[in-house]
Amino acid sequence: MVLQRTADPDALGFDPCRLSRIDSHFAKYVDDGRLAGWQAVVSRRGEVVHSSTYGQRDRENNLPVEADTQWRIYSMTKPITSVALMMLWEQGLCELTDEVSRYIPSFADVRVYDKGSAQAPYTVPAAEPVRIWHLLSHTAGLTYGFMHTHPCDAVYRNRGYEWGSPAGTDLAAACDAWAAMPLLFQPGSAWGYSVATDVVGRLVEILSGQSLDMYFREKIFSPLGMHDTAFWTDEPDRLAALYVPSPADGKAVRYDAFGAAALSRPTMLSGGGGLVSTAADYLRFTTMLLNAGQLDGVRLLSSRTLRMMTQNHLPGGEDLDALSTGGFAETTFEGTGFGLGFAVTLDPRAAKTLSSPGEFFWGGAASTAFWVDPAEEITVSFFTQLLPSSTYPIRAQLRQLVYSALID
Repeated sequence: MVLQRTADPDALGFDPCRLSRIDSHFAKYVDDGRLAGWQAVVSRRGEVVHSSTYGQRDRENNLPVEADTQWRIYSMTKPITSVALMMLWEQGLCELTDEVSRYIPSFADVRVYDKGSAQAPYTVPAAEPVRIWHLLSHTAGLTYGFMHTHPCDAVYRNRGYEWGSPAGTDLAAACDAWAAMPLLFQPGSAWGYSVATDVVGRLVEILSGQSLDMYFREKIFSPLGMHDTAFWTDEPDRLAALYVPSPADGKAVRYDAFGAAALSRPTMLSGGGGLVSTAADYLRFTTMLLNAGQLDGVRLLSSRTLRMMTQNHLPGGEDLDALSTGGFAETTFEGTGFGLGFAVTLDPRAAKTLSSPGEFFWGGAASTAFWVDPAEEITVSFFTQLLPSSTYPIRAQLRQLVYSALID
């Protein structure tokens, strides 16, 4: 499936000259070497008003970004996994308040970091069980090894869980390993970006009786027509190369040692960050979200379920600035809450950004991003392959460029 503009921007409230600023602005990132290439898509009311590509998907082999280029979407996998779990929830197969240990017994005796080093942490019993809603909202107390802000992060790294998992480890074994490591905080008391959505993926497997890739394919990808989305690609020539910034000058340097993982079926199916997709496929997913859970006669979720998922579920109605443990995330913290699988804009003024209250979004580690704005009936997505996503302010700049082009 390829992407083409399907409506005149003027007819849907956009100034086409202002939309063209997206292209001229991000072209500079390619021209000066910070990015190899990128793809951007803006839609309103189900119509594509802007679709553009620039640069190369594989700079070393002089292969351009094309409409059907495949991208590692990393944490943009998380909303898909969260939708999958909520589809099973709608069938009555679990409750959001269920203890995770009901399905994954190793979570029955989790302990919480209190003090000490990564080598000798002192822990205390969890005062509250880890529950399903904690996983979906990243309030479970789990963490990521690639963050370097707490001894618990180092515990993950020391056991082989930094940007992946130890060789030969499947999802079930990884979940047991995480359950045995100290939690960063008492469940439900704070917010910490983490492997929680990978545990959600394991719950999907247990509740459905299918592997995560099979469930995704049968229940989400095939019904929505997302035929180019999977945990790996069989068409390596279509996959964009992965890059990191050079410490010397910030220019993108190829990183095949990490990027090659997307070329074969992984042992661990990561619901938190494992998918490869295309801009056209992800547009199908975001349009389904904008359409309150359905697309082209296919309904994945009820409108009320999706509305609940995209409300703030942080304790006390606080924002991430108040409750975050301070580690890396795919968003700024001020004026931003978190629902069940999505960050949610609470106050654009506090976030110092152009957006709408109720907008929901997330991004991926290789600088990809998407958002859905129900108030303005907009979806936006951006794809490139630069790790990590904190390298440049791509997402903030994209918001400025898109919303300043909306003039109705």
